[in-house]
Amino acid sequence: MTLLQPPCSPTLTFHQYCTSQPKAGLYVAEKSFIQSTFSGSCFLSQRHVKALNFSYTCSSLSSFTAKATSNGACTPSVSGQTAESEVLKALSQIIDPDFGTDIVSCGFVKDLVVDDNSGEVSFRLELTTPACPIKDMFEQKANEVVAALPWVKKVNVTMSAQPAKPIYAGQLPAGLQTISNIIAVSSCKGGVGKSTVAVNLAYTLADMGARVGIFDADVYGPSLPTMVSPENRILEMNAEKRTIIPTEYMGVKLVSFGFAGQGRAIMRGPMVSGVINQLLTTTEWGELDYLVIDMPPGTGDIQLTLCQVVPLTAAVIVTTPQKLAFIDVAKGVRMFSKLKVPCVAVVENMCHFDADGKRYYPFGRGSGSQVVQQFGIPHLFDLPIQPALSASGDSGMPEVVADPQGEVSRTFQELGVCVVQQCAKIRQQVSTAVSYDKSFKAIKVKVPDSDEEFYLHPATVRRNDRSAQSVDEWTGEQKLQYTDIPDDIEPEEIRPLGNYAVEITWPDGFNQIAPYDQLQMMERLVEVPQLTHA
Repeated sequence: MTLLQPPCSPTLTFHQYCTSQPKAGLYVAEKSFIQSTFSGSCFLSQRHVKALNFSYTCSSLSSFTAKATSNGACTPSVSGQTAESEVLKALSQIIDPDFGTDIVSCGFVKDLVVDDNSGEVSFRLELTTPACPIKDMFEQKANEVVAALPWVKKVNVTMSAQPAKPIYAGQLPAGLQTISNIIAVSSCKGGVGKSTVAVNLAYTLADMGARVGIFDADVYGPSLPTMVSPENRILEMNAEKRTIIPTEYMGVKLVSFGFAGQGRAIMRGPMVSGVINQLLTTTEWGELDYLVIDMPPGTGDIQLTLCQVVPLTAAVIVTTPQKLAFIDVAKGVRMFSKLKVPCVAVVENMCHFDADGKRYYPFGRGSGSQVVQQFGIPHLFDLPIQPALSASGDSGMPEVVADPQGEVSRTFQELGVCVVQQCAKIRQQVSTAVSYDKSFKAIKVKVPDSDEEFYLHPATVRRNDRSAQSVDEWTGEQKLQYTDIPDDIEPEEIRPLGNYAVEITWPDGFNQIAPYDQLQMMERLVEVPQLTHA
């Protein structure tokens, strides 16, 4: 694809671009200081840009001072530190392993109150999910680091959770707008225990404190009515809103075609896709932290419809040790890859059983490991052949509920922790992948699962729109001309669109869909090499 580029526009250095921008006076004014400190280099890394911008915001440029630390970072000098700032500095030692950032920068610290007379410090840590697997560690470390301050006599820490708002809320049907994470459990092969994994994962997340729902997407052979035992086994309708009210079992919301009073469906594919769409999007799910979708086997209409209707946060792949299972599962992984849905874990079911002090592998070994190695999926979990696991699925009570301390439950607890952590990481990457930096009027891009960070001129992005409004679909002729877009155009809003693109709203009212792949091909405006310490 040929991208529309401005004539004779070489890549600019950071300071060349900053000098041309009225709002970038801070960087130009500090150029001589940076050059003298860092062997004449006139480039700033993103880390130093943030440090300088922070100092400029907090104080006037005339009073700005900076010093080079031992690692070459520019740090604003601070005088007269308050007790609150000392507490925040202490808490900034605690790093969230999911975001890779300290809890102060993450915005977790709320309602900080310091009593200078009594030496008492009170604050609240507000996490992004009630199912955070390390919330106890956060509470303990927060107590320790604050209590270590010499003037502190007492520390009061309270924990709370304010789940992150759905990233794509405005782009979704009403019923899905209050769901934070949507997890697909898939195998693309029948009979591997996918429904067992989906149900037990959902109840594990609920046990961790999350608000959870399960959507059984298998219309031809729904498993949910057999695996759980809700008191009300028929879905109800809200006549006024024309919406579906889900049934519940042990605090988890449930929707399945099997609860629609129809049993199993006998219908053609297009009709099934319509039924799936209606069940999923018109249900009053309410506020959920996780919606687990039990995907049907295959890679056809139903699977593609689900992936297009809802923005899946992540997928969990279920397989068995046989080679045949790997072949089918590989198709599903490739489908998710094309749809830009991250696969975060592989569950290898029916791996082994123990007898007479030995471990046996009746179906062979290696299918799960092969999926992990070939497709780079980070986590692998093994489930044994255990009669209780099968029996619990038939009895209507999930194994993690029937035996919460058993071997199977421990494996699902590890899987639940993995899903919570990976979803948090993915949400962070997607929400910050593309943003607009007003300080020097450039679009910053850091595509998920990539260490590369670069900048684009807003006009370049707008001129490279490939929609029908800008390019003739029949002839390929460029309808949008270079001069149609002013050089000083700025985006009004940038919103994530699935895991593959962003939607950019421009001042002329145009909403541009910009896929990550296309952004990576555009001309880079600014190169920002890392500073080399003198």
